[in-house]
Amino acid sequence: MSTLERLQTILINSYPLQRDALVPEARLEHLEIDSLGVMELFFSIEDEFKLSVPNEQQDLATIGDVVTYIDRLIAEQHRVDTTSGAAS
Repeated sequence: MSTLERLQTILINSYPLQRDALVPEARLEHLEIDSLGVMELFFSIEDEFKLSVPNEQQDLATIGDVVTYIDRLIAEQHRVDTTSGAAS
């Protein structure tokens, strides 16, 4: 399952939204996800993706922005040590 699909599932479970509305170009504000909603979303993202989301402010306006942010966190936090094959 892709990052987008997993994020869509989180949003569908948290808000009265339809999957077809949750395209990368969809603006969070148009989906009625305010700054408090984004903070709550980050808790769900941490659980789903086994990540630690930093407390710093992020400029995330669209679903695509959130997907890119998640993918970046995954790359940073789930790096694989290519010499031993172990996650760092």
